[in-house]
Amino acid sequence: MDAKLNGLKIPNHIAIIMDGNGRWAKKRMMPRNYGHKAGSKIVEDICREAYNIGVKYVTVYAFSTENWSRPQSEIDTLMKLLRDFLSECLNKSKKNNMRVHVIGDITKLEQSLQDTIVKLEEVSASNTGLCFQVALNYGGQDEILRATRKIAQDVKDGKLSIEDLNTEVYEDYLDTKGIPAPDLLIRTSGEQRLSNFLLWQLAYTEFYFPEVLWPDFNKKELIKAIEFYNGRERRYGGVG
Repeated sequence: MDAKLNGLKIPNHIAIIMDGNGRWAKKRMMPRNYGHKAGSKIVEDICREAYNIGVKYVTVYAFSTENWSRPQSEIDTLMKLLRDFLSECLNKSKKNNMRVHVIGDITKLEQSLQDTIVKLEEVSASNTGLCFQVALNYGGQDEILRATRKIAQDVKDGKLSIEDLNTEVYEDYLDTKGIPAPDLLIRTSGEQRLSNFLLWQLAYTEFYFPEVLWPDFNKKELIKAIEFYNGRERRYGGVG
């Protein structure tokens, strides 16, 4: 472990909004797609560094339900990058002992991509290293709505009593079932909004908004985020 982390509390779960790819490319007089390609290469490095310092869960926002409104050429590039990235995960998950889970409504994706996701989750299910979640065609409002519909159907079918519905039961209907809430959210590029990401799960998460653009995010920046996290007092609604 890096000497700078000695004595620091390591967050169990880090969520990341990987923002700034387009601006990173624009600064280099390159198209936005160039930035997306550069940004996709950073993910594996950050996952490895996070796990090496003791983080057990990493969740990244790869493609939102709102991203479909982007230009078709950019959507096509993002889908190709996601397809290539998930295919690489198939090959590397065993080597890296990484368990991969995709959250979001994958039924809207091409069948070949759905098949890759299902296979990846099955192949990596028994791995015991980093738990890596990829939010793909994901929106926090959409997740809550889908969970509510499933709950309503189970109540209608007699599988669930409305009197038994509480926070713990509700969470079992979310995409993140069995995954602890993030301790730290990192959104790169300086933007300070959630953009419909993990709205339920981030209720008591600490937020960190560094100015660095995602393709420039590295181990040094990750350590800064951990140091920031250690400067926060987490009271979960209680009195300090």
